[in-house]
Amino acid sequence: MTRIYAIIAAAVLVVLIGGVWLLTAARAPEDRLAQCRATQVAGGSDQIGGPFELVNAQGQTVTDADVLTQPSLIYFGYTFCPDVCPLDVARNAEAIDILQERGQTVTPVFISIDPARDTPEVVGDFASNMHERMIGLTGSPEQVKAASQAYKTYYKAHEAEDEYYLVDHSTFSYLVLPEYGFVEFFRRDVSPDQMADQIECFLDKI
Repeated sequence: MTRIYAIIAAAVLVVLIGGVWLLTAARAPEDRLAQCRATQVAGGSDQIGGPFELVNAQGQTVTDADVLTQPSLIYFGYTFCPDVCPLDVARNAEAIDILQERGQTVTPVFISIDPARDTPEVVGDFASNMHERMIGLTGSPEQVKAASQAYKTYYKAHEAEDEYYLVDHSTFSYLVLPEYGFVEFFRRDVSPDQMADQIECFLDKI
């Protein structure tokens, strides 16, 4: 009799565990983009990105809702950067051209972290020279800081003895999708083809 009770108890336990698992699985949102991700963000991808208010090349104040209407590739840099920024932004532009040849449209976005020198006109000229569809954004020091903090980027200007000072900054590029927000970041060692392939994976899933 004791053995029968043990079997029944074990069966009940299995049913309870299965029920809990089914409830948990039903409540857990499916990450349909999971197989496209090559990086991980501590605390989840929703820790990066968010609203911002900046100034475009025409001197108009715009928000993230105005700018990020299509899949977008965002880079934080500055136009006076002697090496890193032009190389990274050119890589991004090349990846976007590769995607365009495949029938996929991604908007390149350049956000300046040097508002003292990067006026709307300066950042607009830089962006248009890098890619005909690139959106250049700048703003007040407060606006730029808020956008940088939203994307967890780092920047710090060297003490300026003249107008040719350098700015230390992080060098990630961020893929943002309108209905999802931030979904992936890319390091400097990712090639244009690798970037295009990975972005295409995301675009094929949405």
